[in-house]
Amino acid sequence: MNDTNKIFSLLNKGTVDVIVRDDLEKKLKSGKKLRIKLGIDPSGSDLHIGHMVVIKKLKEFQDLGHHILLLFGNFTGQIGDPTGKSETRAPKTQEQLEANAQHYLKQVGKILDTKNVEVVWNADWLSAMTFKDVVKLATHFTVAQMLERDMFQDRIAKNLPISMHEFFYPLMQGYDSVALKADVELGGTDQTFNLLAGRVLQKAYGQEPQNVLTVPILEGLDGKKKMGKSENNYIGVNESPKDIYGKAMSIPDALILKYFELATDETMDELVDIRKQLDGGVNPRDIKMRLARDLVALYHDEKSAKDAEDEFINIFRNKQTPDEIEEMKFSKKDWNIVELIFDAKMVSSKGEGRRLVQGGGVKIDNVKVSSFEDMVELNKEGRLIQVGKRKFILAKIK
Repeated sequence: MNDTNKIFSLLNKGTVDVIVRDDLEKKLKSGKKLRIKLGIDPSGSDLHIGHMVVIKKLKEFQDLGHHILLLFGNFTGQIGDPTGKSETRAPKTQEQLEANAQHYLKQVGKILDTKNVEVVWNADWLSAMTFKDVVKLATHFTVAQMLERDMFQDRIAKNLPISMHEFFYPLMQGYDSVALKADVELGGTDQTFNLLAGRVLQKAYGQEPQNVLTVPILEGLDGKKKMGKSENNYIGVNESPKDIYGKAMSIPDALILKYFELATDETMDELVDIRKQLDGGVNPRDIKMRLARDLVALYHDEKSAKDAEDEFINIFRNKQTPDEIEEMKFSKKDWNIVELIFDAKMVSSKGEGRRLVQGGGVKIDNVKVSSFEDMVELNKEGRLIQVGKRKFILAKIK
């Protein structure tokens, strides 16, 4: 793909808003090396493929030779960007944020060439500001402008509080762009207000306003809510090939094309072909298998993708168990099924275990468990315990 096609794909594949599109396109075609900023709030450490949507877009800029700035909010993260869940986000300590950032870098290294990335920390300039500096910063925005933000409007409608310090988050994120002299800033659509704040402040401080590029929010495996660990609807970057493959196969058919566009390296022409196949009556399961292979290969390798697919076919098409099943030995012979799968760490809580049993998602020796009060008697040969579609153990008595 030549640079003209790369630029077209960068501006059009998996993007929502490009501000200002004509200006950014002109700069990209000029050959000038641009400073591309992505601000990261390292309040969490484990990434999922929803987080990687913007990282993949950043990689497109990197492939075109631009200077990548990964900004970790070790100052802003102690304050917290207002969440979309109608409450104030709990702050983190600086130590927590910096530890999370290191873990973050290892994961984005699966996509980005982190050796050619400049890592910066906004505490370096924000912590040095005086109260006079902060007041000066605040003069560039009105309260009415701040209240335009959708999440604040939602809180007002629900008669929920808005803390004064939350108004300072977009000011600080915007000032980050001033400090870094950013030419372009990336972010999800939930960050649009903050990204535009950078344009306002750069202009106020005598700089050329940065261009802004936003990417969509990726829905989780349930097809409804934003992908996230709290919703348990995510595909983790560090998950095993088997789990990535199996989870990808579980997404709703309606999301297949969106996942290809945002989460894989398929080209725009290939996306057109995939759409034609879906519209032409090809079994969505077969298209999802291609998606699952793509994702495993992206975060692991091609061999892992093939092995995961072979095992998936073996288990689900042929109704067989995996070739290798972990053996676990227990000192107790008689178990309540929920207690057993919780003790074996096949579920994160007993409540989750009860829900899975009620939904028919737990089997003993290939037979569904009918009640979460059922008991299991272990023996030396082992009982095959299955939780969901992908978790198996052979439970034995010591």
